[in-house]
Parts: sequence; structure tokens; C-alpha cells
Amino acid sequence: MNLQDDKQQNIQMQLDFSSVLTGEAREAGREETESAGTMNGTENPASTNRLMEEVCERENLKAALRRVKANKGSPGVDGMTVIGIKDYLKQHWPAIRGQLLSGTYEPKPVRRVEIAKPDGGVRKLGIPTVLDRFIQQAVMQVLQRRWDRTFSDYSYGFRPGRSAQQAVAQAQQYIAEGHGWCVDLDLEKFFDRVNHDKLMGQIAKRIVDKRLLKLIRAFLNAGVMENGLVSPSVEGTPQGGPLSPLLSNLVLDEFDQELERRGHRFVRYADDCNIYVRSERAGQRVMESITRFITQKLKLKVNEAKSAVARPQERKFLGFSFTAGPEVKRVIAPKALDRFKRRVREITGRAKGVSMKTTMEELAPYMRGWRSYFGFCETPEVLISLTGWVRRRLRCALWRQWKTVRRRRAALLELGVRPQLAANMAGSSRGPWYLALTKALNVGLSKAYFKSLGLPSLFEDC
Repeated sequence: MNLQDDKQQNIQMQLDFSSVLTGEAREAGREETESAGTMNGTENPASTNRLMEEVCERENLKAALRRVKANKGSPGVDGMTVIGIKDYLKQHWPAIRGQLLSGTYEPKPVRRVEIAKPDGGVRKLGIPTVLDRFIQQAVMQVLQRRWDRTFSDYSYGFRPGRSAQQAVAQAQQYIAEGHGWCVDLDLEKFFDRVNHDKLMGQIAKRIVDKRLLKLIRAFLNAGVMENGLVSPSVEGTPQGGPLSPLLSNLVLDEFDQELERRGHRFVRYADDCNIYVRSERAGQRVMESITRFITQKLKLKVNEAKSAVARPQERKFLGFSFTAGPEVKRVIAPKALDRFKRRVREITGRAKGVSMKTTMEELAPYMRGWRSYFGFCETPEVLISLTGWVRRRLRCALWRQWKTVRRRRAALLELGVRPQLAANMAGSSRGPWYLALTKALNVGLSKAYFKSLGLPSLFEDC
């Protein structure tokens, strides 16, 4: 490093991180990063030997911090919250930046947490510290800008400008074109089985900055803390960190290239991959040959219990399935509908002990999020029916809240129900689920009433 470069680094090292966040400080003589060059999916070495400087660039850090704060999330092993990261960086950033640029930064172990899977079992997550999440996010942004354009057009997971809905639409197109059999592949514990040496070999083909290679390896080997004990990480990319999805796409890029080389029609979203063929016999051949490739070449394992060759109508893909017949339509998979109803039952089941406002604060965001994803289906009658079912659950909850005959009659009168009808309804011995369909409760607790409370509809104004 010459004298001028050394001077520039010393000036940058002493910038207060608050200036980095606000943009008030001018970066003294910042060396411009060379534009990235790509050839055959690999980076031009001249453009990747100073990537750590690009990671530590002001705008990249600002974007990383915004994303980490927006994602919120739990503290890691050090207990630091997302709220506390900004003040911590103001005090410690010069030292952290120095460690990153010198290749000596050491991540902390991730905190192990387990969350229940919708279909049973648990998914193990590794929660990095907020500081490590911030650094991972900054690294991910730099690498994603360079790598994403080299990935397959048929890979949709964890990529900017791509979505699960696009993947489902692509699958639908294959089926409509006559590829009526599906090779549904499930990779067993994919995120836990990634071989570190093989992954680092793939990364080293794309970048030459040894500091960044060392940092990524350090994140992979950071270890896992569970019940106060730290276990070493010998394989896998723990789900929970910002860098893990990008690395998973890199691992499976070789898989995508092989499928394209063979001319297969496929769709992949993270570790969920479907290949579409014209016959069951062709599907069985593809399943056998691709399983060998995954096992022998990628050193991963296919979950035979969850993988199958079947008609698309018999399988689910990203929560959706498809109808049979000449006009292929997207429909919500039965398991996704069951999960929705189970969640709504949980929320409305607690409603008898809390105010309807409290119930709506939990229910409305869940329904809006569900609608933004599954509203992509082409069966509006299902969405209309589900919305009506939710209102029926809420009518039951309110009926139980009112408890006494006197209270029920008064509540119905207040809601505009005719006195005689209110009296008859209040004294009924029928159960809440039956009464929720009666005229009195549908008049008093109407669609407009629930809309005024903030209940969203799953399909327009149904």
C-alpha cells in the first residue's frame, strides 16, 4: 500500500459512524471500486480483489442498517437488540471496520432457536448477533449485485425482483403446455447439509479478495450456542442470517445449470424444485438420474418420503396446486387452507377473553399478509367463503363475550336489531356456531360492522 492509500484509509477509519449513517461527512479520497466483469458465471479477478472496501462503503452500510432494522428480529448470543445497534456502531465502528479490512473480524456463535413446521417437526434457525447480521447484510448486498445476474432464469427464491408467485405462474405455464407430470424434489435438511469446503470452492471461483473469503468462512464456522454450550459448525448454512439465502442459491446454481444442460423444464424456489415432463415414465427416469446427481455431485440428500413423481394436481408447490382439465388454474393447496383456519381459530378462540379491538390487531395483519400471497389464486369463491367463515368465527366470539340473556338483548338492540327479534335471539338455547348464521346476528354484526373494526376481506369487498 502506498502512502496516499494509507492516508486515505486512516482518514476513513476515523470517520464517526453517525456520519456514515447521516451522510454528512464527506468521504476523503474514497477509491472507486472497479466495475464488475462477468464471464461464464465467474467474476473478473481484477474486479473482486477489493470487495471488502465495497462492503464498507458508506451507502452500502446505510442500506444494510436500514434492512436489518426493518427486519427486526431477536437478539443473538450477546443480547444486543436491533434498537441498540446504531449507538453501538457510533462508538465501535472504526475498530470493526479496521478488523474487516485487515481480515481479522471474528463473528460470534449463532443462537439456536426452533420453530414448529406447519406439517410437523421443527425447523432449526441460527440467529446471529445484530452486529453480525448487519455485516452479513452488507456482504450479501455486494455479492448479490454481482452474482444474481449469473443465476438461472428458473430460480426464483431470495432474488431481487422475483417472487414465489412468479415461480407458481411458470409451473402453471409448463402444465398448460402439456407437461402433465411433475418430478417433485425435496432436499433433506438442505440448509444443514451444505458442505463448507465445496461451498467455499464455489465462492473462490467468483471472488479473489482473501479477506472476504476468510470472513465468509468465519461466518460458516462461527458455531452454534444451545443451552449455554457452543458447538462447532462443520457443515450447513444456518437459516436466520442474511447471507444464508444467497449462499444457498450459489450451492444450487450448479444444480440449475445441470437441469438447463439437460433441457428440463423446471422451477426452483430455494430448496423446493419441481421438474415438469410429459409422462410418468419420463418422470421416473428424471427422478432417478437427478437423484444420483444430487447425491454424488452436490453431496446432498433427496428426501424420498417427501419426493414423488405425480400429477401436479396431487402435489403442492409453494402453497399452491393446480386444477386438471384443459384450463389449468392456480388453487390454494389444502394444507395451506388448513393452516389458515387453524391460525384464525387460535386468534378468535382467545377473543372471548379480550376486546374485539385487541383481536383485530392480531387478526387483521395476518389476513392482509395471507391475502397478499394467496390472493394470487384463481378461485375467488374460496377467498369469499373464507372471509365469510372468519366473520362467523367473530360473531361466535362476540356472542360468548355477551354471556347473559340481558346483555345479549341489549347488545343486539344497540346494533339495530328489531326488539322482538333481539329478544327471541337472546333467549335462544342454540349454540354460537348455529346462531352466527341467523338473521339477527347477520344484521347486527354485518359485513359493514366488521369492516368498520378493520377486518380486511380476502377478495375485494366480499
